[in-house]
Amino acid sequence: MKRILIGLIVAAVLAAGGWFGFNLYANHRAVAEVEAAFEQMRASGGKASHGKIAFDAMSRTLTIENINVESAGPELVNVKIAKITAVGVRQPDEARFSADGIDVSGVELAFTYTERAKLKANYKIPEITARDVSGPIRAANVPLSGSMIDMYHFMLAQYATASASSIMAPTIAVSIDAGTGNAGSGEFVYSGLAIQNANRGKIETAKTDRVTYSLDVSQPGKPAEMTGELSGLAVHDFDASAVTAALDPQGSSDDRFHRVYRRISANSYVVTMAPGVRVQIDNFAIDDIAIRPSKFRPAEIMAMMPADGSTPTPAQSRDMIGKMADFFEGFQIGKAEIGRQTVETPQGTGKLNAVKYDQDMIAFEGLDMPMPQGQLKMERFALKSFSAANLMRWAASLGAPGQAPSPDRMLGLFRVLEGAEIKGVVSPFKNTRQLVTIDTINLNWGELVGSIPSKASLVVKMVTPTDPANPAQRPLIMAGVDRLAIDLDLGAAWTESSGAFALAPATIDLGNLARAQARLALANVPRGVFTADPAQAMGQAAQIETGAIELSLRDSGVVDLVVAQFSRMQNVSRDAARSAIAEMIRSQGERLTAANLDAKAAVDALAGFVETSGQTLTIKLTPRAKVPLMQLLQLTQTAPENALAQFRIEASTGL
Repeated sequence: MKRILIGLIVAAVLAAGGWFGFNLYANHRAVAEVEAAFEQMRASGGKASHGKIAFDAMSRTLTIENINVESAGPELVNVKIAKITAVGVRQPDEARFSADGIDVSGVELAFTYTERAKLKANYKIPEITARDVSGPIRAANVPLSGSMIDMYHFMLAQYATASASSIMAPTIAVSIDAGTGNAGSGEFVYSGLAIQNANRGKIETAKTDRVTYSLDVSQPGKPAEMTGELSGLAVHDFDASAVTAALDPQGSSDDRFHRVYRRISANSYVVTMAPGVRVQIDNFAIDDIAIRPSKFRPAEIMAMMPADGSTPTPAQSRDMIGKMADFFEGFQIGKAEIGRQTVETPQGTGKLNAVKYDQDMIAFEGLDMPMPQGQLKMERFALKSFSAANLMRWAASLGAPGQAPSPDRMLGLFRVLEGAEIKGVVSPFKNTRQLVTIDTINLNWGELVGSIPSKASLVVKMVTPTDPANPAQRPLIMAGVDRLAIDLDLGAAWTESSGAFALAPATIDLGNLARAQARLALANVPRGVFTADPAQAMGQAAQIETGAIELSLRDSGVVDLVVAQFSRMQNVSRDAARSAIAEMIRSQGERLTAANLDAKAAVDALAGFVETSGQTLTIKLTPRAKVPLMQLLQLTQTAPENALAQFRIEASTGL
């Protein structure tokens, strides 16, 4: 028994000695690996030091204390970490490690950026916890340039080699110092950051409970501060691979769009700006954010900024706008929606129910805002096929500030949009208590020839008060017409294959006054007439021939209005005024009928239209032969009777 007991004791001593020996070996190896990683940082030209390193083989727990890392070069990055504890550490192969969990405490990161303007940023993170972590044992070499773009590229490249089932940081505090006298300094606090399923450059979800900030937005001699709070910020399905390619210093030829975010959303956003300005957004969501690495080149934008912080010259500004246009061509949003927005100012409170964007349209819905004359309300305002890239290219083409741009460059705006829409407007009319109401204004254009649309349409439905200050509207007011209901429908299109141009429909309905319709056809319209050069347009216009013209006028009160006005001016009865007007029409028409017997039908129809209220007058002009448009316009000014003689005339009236 004694021998057995002694054998057990010896075995235990040997086992303990072996265990402690193994533990010492494991600890030595862990220390060696950590030292190798720090030596790699020092070899890049920076400084790297640490305190105590311990490794417990039983729990496979690695502890590193008092880490201090500082990069080399003018762009300084200093990282301090009080303690890192990694539990369940394993080394699946020579290049990678994994751990059940990593707890980091006392993180401080200081960043000084001086590439274009001096900027300091300090991050303080009391605690970070990560679970199911995997990554490389040694990081790649830190870029020697130290530029902000290169640093972002480096960090994203390292991020793409690591994974974790969760990463949490209860609080992150960030302070930014833009230098004395420069706006932009401030404080940011992130609360409740939680990342789920980060895997080799991809994140399933990243959320933060709240982001608060305070920024200095002072202008010279005008101190000012802006504060904000963003709640419930969430990012879904982030993929860093496309961003990494776009930030590659060697550039990327990848011309395809790659999705970076499936969705970015937030529950609310509040911004306060003194004095008395507060903006609140209830929620927002942006879906399917993608970039094209060959175009999305932020480094090229930053490189164009003047190194001394001076204001760019006009030529530099145009180049920057051109580069920004390329940048936006490399950026794509599937759709976005901003919820209810409220803007409080000392002058009153404005509201907007929603801003909606997709790749075909940007729309503003439910506007309600104060104006000096009263409250403006608008159900919807939309821009069709809006392109930020095209807008910037157009702005860059306008020329130097202070110089009037050429007509051709101004017409380039047609390439930025394809139309606009306004619905449900109620607006104060000047300084009166009356209101202008717009049911709809819908303007569309397309099929550009150069910078000029060859197809367009306009629909307007609105009601406006008559204006006593407008001399042309005084007869309406004297006749008791205090409001005009306007219903306008215009359409025009050119067909290149046939050279035909048609104005149809062309309708205007003035409510209780009249309804007019017109149709105009032109033939042999050359492509060259669509130009901003007046001389070229006039030269090309000589080829245009006039087609059929149809006019229709429905009397809903305009005849009685003209008769009443004539009656007051001549101080005669309305019946006498009506007869006098009809007689004047027949008398003036004699000269026209002498040159063209068909004109007599039109003159008689017009006189009959005046003699009996409530009728519809219809006139149709058909060319007798080819009628050059320019010749017709000249004849209209010098010899109207000869102009009419070019057409067969059909005219009629009816109730």
